[in-house]
Amino acid sequence: MSEPFWKTKTLEEMSRAEWESLCDGCGRCCLNKLEDEDTGHFLYTRAACKLLDLKTCRCTDYPNRAKRVPDCVTLTPEVIDGLGWLPETCAYRLLDEGNTLPWWHPLVSGTQATVTEAGISVAGADAVISDAAKHDLLTFLRRAHGHDDSTATAAAPRKITLNRRTSTEIKVGAGQGRAKTVTVEVRRKRTYVNRDVLEDENRKQQEEQD
Repeated sequence: MSEPFWKTKTLEEMSRAEWESLCDGCGRCCLNKLEDEDTGHFLYTRAACKLLDLKTCRCTDYPNRAKRVPDCVTLTPEVIDGLGWLPETCAYRLLDEGNTLPWWHPLVSGTQATVTEAGISVAGADAVISDAAKHDLLTFLRRAHGHDDSTATAAAPRKITLNRRTSTEIKVGAGQGRAKTVTVEVRRKRTYVNRDVLEDENRKQQEEQD
């Protein structure tokens, strides 16, 4: 019996069909992530891309996803290494790092059901981030930096920042009629501020003006 293609081919050597089959359909890469700017650690939220079907964990408009969601990253062998937010369980990341596919991957088990059985699927993720979830996320980051738990619990979160990265490829002329591919990464940051904090700051400014 011959070895499966993911053991004999590099990511660059795979056909389009083989490349696409590596996706285990967990849906984790379609969740919004929080990045700790000090450590580079990523924390996955329960907020999913608007195109993600939360029951099947599949994109509802895969062919047009990049047009409808500008932040959507198209995975290619060239960009895998620079996407630190890819789940550690991601087949693309595993193979890029020289590892093999786990037992629950559909290509190994022969069924999509094992992704759910192994607890990898994000089916059922919420559509929005609740205030409670924001608080939990901020508490996690405070603990990661050594802050006292009681302080983190008692203090209302002042703000939380959501960072997103978009990688695209463009072709530029390289002379003599040749072209080379350049990867361009765009970083976007969105900060959520506690409403009580804003009201407190506005009140202080008003008092100073009076």
